[in-house]
Amino acid sequence: MKIGFDNEKYLKMQSEHIMERIKKFDNKLYLEFGGKLFDDYHAARVLPGFAADSKLQMLMQLADQAEIVMVVSADDIERNKIRADLGITYDKDVIRLIEEFRSRNLYVGSVVLSMYANQHSANVFQKRLENMGIKVYHHYMIPGYPTNVPYIVSEEGFGKNDYIETSRPLVVVTAPGPGSGKMCTCLSQLYHEHQRGVRAGYAKFETFPIWNLPLDHPVNLAYEAATADLSDVNMIDPYHLKAYGITTVNYNRDVEIFPVLNAMFMKIFGTSPYASPTDMGVNMVGNCIIDDDACREASHQEIIRRYYNALGGVADGSHEQSELVQLELLMSKEGLSVTDRHPVAPALERAARTGAPAVAIELADGTIITGKTGDLLGASAAALMNSLKYLAEIRKEEKVLSPESLEPIQTLKTNYLGSKNPRLHTDEMLIALSANAAKNADAALVLEQLPKLTGAQVHSSVLLSMQDKKVFKKLRCDVTTEPKSI
Repeated sequence: MKIGFDNEKYLKMQSEHIMERIKKFDNKLYLEFGGKLFDDYHAARVLPGFAADSKLQMLMQLADQAEIVMVVSADDIERNKIRADLGITYDKDVIRLIEEFRSRNLYVGSVVLSMYANQHSANVFQKRLENMGIKVYHHYMIPGYPTNVPYIVSEEGFGKNDYIETSRPLVVVTAPGPGSGKMCTCLSQLYHEHQRGVRAGYAKFETFPIWNLPLDHPVNLAYEAATADLSDVNMIDPYHLKAYGITTVNYNRDVEIFPVLNAMFMKIFGTSPYASPTDMGVNMVGNCIIDDDACREASHQEIIRRYYNALGGVADGSHEQSELVQLELLMSKEGLSVTDRHPVAPALERAARTGAPAVAIELADGTIITGKTGDLLGASAAALMNSLKYLAEIRKEEKVLSPESLEPIQTLKTNYLGSKNPRLHTDEMLIALSANAAKNADAALVLEQLPKLTGAQVHSSVLLSMQDKKVFKKLRCDVTTEPKSI
């Protein structure tokens, strides 16, 4: 894949721009940090060259100036809400994030429990945080939020929230997931700071949509594809167009909430520092694209992947039909077909020839390797093995794992664990490789190729097992499947 994004330029430009924004206020900026800090793989996919932890790297450049405030809804803790991509509850993710920040010498000042109503689970979580030396503050549900501005911006509204004590000019407000209350926390702090004679500022850091790319640019359309389940849409910022005569892109929720935010700024300060939702943002990503064609193609591929994900989700009941319809419209708008995803046709052709499930993997050099269902290995394990042998420059015909070495695993599966399928999944195949690596030089060499699979494109002619999906995800492969069971 061609590089389309200058990550070093981005880190420098983004950190400088945030420092400039801090200076426009009383050396205190509350920065609402949207999206993922550690693992922004969507951005890395649609902007080839963007490092998945770029936001974190940028924060590390500002480490002396910044402190982090984590926000989590007490209701989400009480309900044991799970972060879908990681499969862990929000309270555990807050702990994980705090430990990640601290390991990189980033200062975590406090945690805010939003929507606090003395929930038992939230109180237990608070004690755990305090035992870690983390300050905990309570923010409450405000009746009429966000539309009843006179009540919200008063002693009965924001005034009831705890004032968060901060010590650095840049306060990064982040959360384990959407709906945690980041924006409300920032605005509450503006109110409290103003009551203390400090004219603090607010800004928003969202990577997508990219404000200075066209509305119908594939990078922005790929963001619509990523948020199809939320029914979000990109739109021209009408406030920016009216104020400056310049066309910029924002998304519907920020445009819809801006009049309310503007009214809050007016109520707190007597004037508003911003004329549009675009003004509130500090995102410099659009200025660091160096190969527009590469980013367009990468975004088209992301749209197709999202379509396949929704297609399978509708089949298993985890996605709504409306999401699929929205993605079909995006596919049609860009003139995309599933066959524009390179491994799709080879996987389907191999499956048609063999009459059994097949998998195709596109490697970084563009080579496509296939695997079929056999007596010893499932299609995913076969494709993975064939890909690793190709990368290790071992002939396809040469056996790295003998049938004799696999037989004990098959016996364990069928005779003792009750499996009807004797074929090895990807995880079982990799364990077998590891067991043979000490005495088998080829097995060791094949295992050494695993890091080269990062970014590989995988397509299966059938829905994958949970084991195979987990292995491909851990290898950082992008997987799509046909919505068919075996």
